[in-house]
Amino acid sequence: MSTNSAPSSATAQPELRGQFPQVLLATLASAVGFWAWMLIAPIQKYYSEGMNLSEGQISLMLATPVLVGALGRIVTGALTDRFGARKMFTVVLLASVPAVLLVALAGTIGSFVLLIVAGTLLGIAGTIFAVGVPFSSAWYEPKRRGFANGVFGMGMIGTAVSAFFTPRLLSGLGYFGTHLFIAGLLVAMAALVWFFLRESPAWTPNAQPLVPKVMGALKLPITWQMSFLYGIVFGGFVAFSTFLPKYLTTIYPDQVDPVGAGTRTALFAVAAVIARPIGGVLADKFGPKVIALISLAGIVSLAYIVGQQPEEGILTGTVFILMASAMGLGMGAVFAWIGPSTPPEKVGAVSGVVAAAGGLGGYFPPLAMGATYHAETNSYALGLWLLVLVGTFALVVAGMLRGSRDKAA
Repeated sequence: MSTNSAPSSATAQPELRGQFPQVLLATLASAVGFWAWMLIAPIQKYYSEGMNLSEGQISLMLATPVLVGALGRIVTGALTDRFGARKMFTVVLLASVPAVLLVALAGTIGSFVLLIVAGTLLGIAGTIFAVGVPFSSAWYEPKRRGFANGVFGMGMIGTAVSAFFTPRLLSGLGYFGTHLFIAGLLVAMAALVWFFLRESPAWTPNAQPLVPKVMGALKLPITWQMSFLYGIVFGGFVAFSTFLPKYLTTIYPDQVDPVGAGTRTALFAVAAVIARPIGGVLADKFGPKVIALISLAGIVSLAYIVGQQPEEGILTGTVFILMASAMGLGMGAVFAWIGPSTPPEKVGAVSGVVAAAGGLGGYFPPLAMGATYHAETNSYALGLWLLVLVGTFALVVAGMLRGSRDKAA
């Protein structure tokens, strides 16, 4: 047995050379996918005014891509285990192109029904996250997977890019030109992935059928535990990234215009993106449970402050940035928790389910915010109180879970 193990241990490290550039390329692909996924939200005012949409219609328009992007991650994660990230990144990026063009057509002809159909297809772009998690994990040893998934998680910067650049492209290139540009970017990124991305030598295909694989993941307690926590931290991030432009222009109509709202949303997303790898590294060092508790405590306290609707300015901006940072820390902690707590052959399936739960967590808040909006007082306070209550419950649940620091060491 010793003669067989020696060569493998000697060659394991050289085989993983070039791991960081590979994860960075995957991160860039994820960023482009996130940009496409969040294409509608930054310019929601274009649709709401052009189509004369109600609060409920706006909420549905914003939430539809999130729902499909969430549920689709289960399938995408399992398919990545079978076919590899290189193929799946390419497929997801190219499959997002028709969706982007269909959104362009819907906005051009002013069809809300077609926009919902297009938004449904746009959710394909959001499934890209489930491709990169098993890919990044396979490139790093278990004790550094919090770092690896934290770096890949920075692909969420695509949300910030979308919030910042999409309204500006709309002004510079026009509506249809903006969508053509993003479609071209998806094609270019797919080409880069196809020619330069390579699978980790540690990765092996798993040809187990999708349904048994997902059912196997659902039988693990860690899947349900992390799905709930990720539904709060990532779901909250997606919900605010989607709804924040609408929230700011509604609550502070005299101080914030669509471009300004996009800038603030971009800063929100950047804060979460920066915090995510920090959360992964801290989770590797101190244990994911500790970082998750800090994250949830921050989300609860800051959501309470937002619910008070403070005057727009430095306080409001600081609170949103701190909330995004707390969510980012939690995202890094949750995926650092998954790695050492999950059988290696099930990491892709579990990650897909957890990622889906996170996206699903971002689906309901915009609908809840639209349904609980009080027009007479111009307030979303009730919806924010729901976040405080759910976050408090998650804090209690996380405190009761068994930590995995001993397994991660």
